[in-house]
Amino acid sequence: MTSTAPTSTAPATAAPARTPAAAGASAAERTGAHTDEAAALIADARARIDSLDDRIIGLVQERMAVSAVIQEARITSGGRRISLSREMEILGQYRDALGKPGTSLAMTLLELCRGRA
Repeated sequence: MTSTAPTSTAPATAAPARTPAAAGASAAERTGAHTDEAAALIADARARIDSLDDRIIGLVQERMAVSAVIQEARITSGGRRISLSREMEILGQYRDALGKPGTSLAMTLLELCRGRA
């Protein structure tokens, strides 16, 4: 089955460059580690987190664009901009997968994706 989802129309924004907290500090000082081995592990894991965050931001921007398409179609057809029953489904999905903090995350996503009234 082929997906016909629209491509993102959200503006591509570059993530700000990440720099060490203190340029002259040692790796152990920058990471809070007490050994060079732990500092290297932490630095690598932080780089992976930075990469994941960049991907998450891109996915949120794509979700916002898809949501805008749905809202426009709903409004054009005479419906309401927001479907509260659909939002409740999404809240439940995030709560079930991530617990109570998932509900807060879903609310933030929904708020971002509602756009301007």
